[in-house]
Amino acid sequence: MTKVVFFKSNGVFWGFEEQGHTGFAESGNDVLCSAISAMTMLVMNAIEISYASDLDYQIDEETTNVKVSSRSALPQFESDEKKRYAISGLIMAYYYQLNDLTEEYYDYLEVEAVEKEYDGK
Repeated sequence: MTKVVFFKSNGVFWGFEEQGHTGFAESGNDVLCSAISAMTMLVMNAIEISYASDLDYQIDEETTNVKVSSRSALPQFESDEKKRYAISGLIMAYYYQLNDLTEEYYDYLEVEAVEKEYDGK
């Protein structure tokens, strides 16, 4: 099962952490895992390239653990309100997209959002 925990501070989405293989199919044929990976990379590239914002991330290829954080979603680090809104909105959209997937793949995917102050990690 893949578990994805999204981080919010005062309701503002600023990052997420993914852990585990979905187990939906064998490695290399797991369409759910592929979809999650593709969406994760889309979010990361959009923040880093399209919005020209710093992005902190760690990817462990062996364990498939991924941690992504963007301080640019938070007012104490980014003065441009539109940029903050776009970045946080993108992460929030990913949260809702994964929640939609849990309706069909509840045995393979767990998603939650927690309030957590940005810790720079």
